[in-house]
Amino acid sequence: MAVLIRFDEIKSLVSNIDIVTAMEEGFIQYSNGNTVVPPVGELLFEKPKGDVHIKYGYINNADYYVIKIASGFYDNPKLGIASGQGMMLLFDQKTGVPKAILMDEGHLTDLRTAAAGALSSKYFAPKIVKAIGIIGTGIQAKLQLQYLQNQTSCRIVWVWGRHKKNTEKFATELGADFTINIATSPSEVAKHCNLIVSTTPSEIPLLKADDIHTGTHITAVGSDTHDKQELESALLGKADIVIADSIPQSKNRGEIYRAVKDGEISEHEIDELGKAIQDLKLQRSNDDQITIVDLTGVAVQDIMIANAVYAAHLKSQNL
Repeated sequence: MAVLIRFDEIKSLVSNIDIVTAMEEGFIQYSNGNTVVPPVGELLFEKPKGDVHIKYGYINNADYYVIKIASGFYDNPKLGIASGQGMMLLFDQKTGVPKAILMDEGHLTDLRTAAAGALSSKYFAPKIVKAIGIIGTGIQAKLQLQYLQNQTSCRIVWVWGRHKKNTEKFATELGADFTINIATSPSEVAKHCNLIVSTTPSEIPLLKADDIHTGTHITAVGSDTHDKQELESALLGKADIVIADSIPQSKNRGEIYRAVKDGEISEHEIDELGKAIQDLKLQRSNDDQITIVDLTGVAVQDIMIANAVYAAHLKSQNL
């Protein structure tokens, strides 16, 4: 019988898990062809605006396979509900027997995305980060900034959000650990920062090619469907290095999809994160390069974090 692991226990268990290292191993397994990850299942809603992603798969010769259901309904905060929701289901890979239901309410998706952002900065951020730029003010924006603490000593931050109240709240909540400056536009963020993370569900480009200075790294995490876009396509054309978390997924979603569709880059110019981690020639080689990592979210991330949480649960129960 499957064990039910509730939200409070999950939050306690993940505090002792090195999620960034787990993501690194997962991306390597994925790019090395040691996983089975089918195309993303997707439901898109208009009234109210929202999307649901079903991601699933397994690592060859591992113990379990994982199915993850995660949603984002962007009017939820008006109802006092977090925009992100979801759960992860873990099954025995040899028998199909259900092993665990992780009632994470989308929390594990948030954490594995933030960890992937930190991992991207580990290999592509400039050596000296003069300021960190954050586009967006939601949960992912906060987590991205917090996870970056282990990758850079920089604590100077410029943040831009659509709503003044939310931006001020962001600055207040994180002001104890960072020097937070509120920008009036995404271009002002780019003016001051050489490490930028974009975290919004925007369908209109927020960062333009002319905004970005030499040596800037951008991690784009908001565009995970075919109609979302945070970066102007010409910006990817301007970049020296463009990395996808998943080349197959970049063919139908994310910043790379839009830039290829607009003719600003070609598919053969893209490398994959798991390969770049293993190959110095694919990583940033100098501080004059503009680098972009497009994170659309890959099922192997969910596989890694679900396995880690379940293992931690068994350990806590002395099983």
